Amino acid sequence: MAMEFRHLRYFVVLADELHFGRAAKRLAISQPPLSLNIKQLETSLGVALFERTSKAVKLTPAGVEFRETALRLLAQAKEGEERVRQVARGVATRIRIGIVGSMVYRGLPERLAAFQEAHPRVEIILTELNSAEQVDALVRGQIDLGFVHTERVPRELKKALYLSEPFVCCLPASHPAAQAESVALRTLSQEPFVIFSRAASPDYYERILALCAEQGLQPTIRHEVRHWLSVISLVSKKMGIALAPSALSEAGIGGVRFLPIGPSRFRSEVYSIWNERQMPSALPSLIEAIHALD
Repeated sequence: MAMEFRHLRYFVVLADELHFGRAAKRLAISQPPLSLNIKQLETSLGVALFERTSKAVKLTPAGVEFRETALRLLAQAKEGEERVRQVARGVATRIRIGIVGSMVYRGLPERLAAFQEAHPRVEIILTELNSAEQVDALVRGQIDLGFVHTERVPRELKKALYLSEPFVCCLPASHPAAQAESVALRTLSQEPFVIFSRAASPDYYERILALCAEQGLQPTIRHEVRHWLSVISLVSKKMGIALAPSALSEAGIGGVRFLPIGPSRFRSEVYSIWNERQMPSALPSLIEAIHALD
């Protein structure tokens, strides 16, 4: 009997659950059809994919290996279905873009909208991911273009500087220093700091600490969060102060003031990254367009 996609789907669910009852429930079928389909799949392959006992079900070595193949084949089938629907909608190509949330305030939506207007048959899909997640997604072929806070990317990925901007000091609007024209960081040594999480972006974390050291400040780090809007929101709630990219002043969060700090060699940088070995046909034009206004 030939292997069918139904067999693959049943196999993957059972490989996840390792329990015929739970797998059948997920698939909305009874256990006998599930058992039959798994047996048909094993017969077509000529190997046992599961070890079954009265107490447990587990994958054989062949089953472990086949699980990766099954997931890949199902993903390709899903992509094929979506591609057919795109063609029916008049879409020539699709570009999947990973972004960090702060890109909303860095001119990217406007540039993408302009490109979309000029290329109506290109479908652009945005997914919010942190920098490390975007690098991994590009390597895996899950996105086509990313915007990250680091230039440290795998050798097979290409990168280009999208934006370099200064850091500014974000203070609660009620802070005594908030009405000044600028602020010297060394005068804020007693203030609790809200900082971008080291786990989410080691580069950002290290850059902010280096900037503080350059300005004569050893910050008292009180809170670490994973998104810049969370940083600004905590400052607005008087939970501390922060250093943030100047673009965040456009976020529209009330209760905060953004003040310039002294000159610094440390800046907030965003890089566009892509993999030349797997590029949708329209991606080179998009990369050129988004950098044309730099």
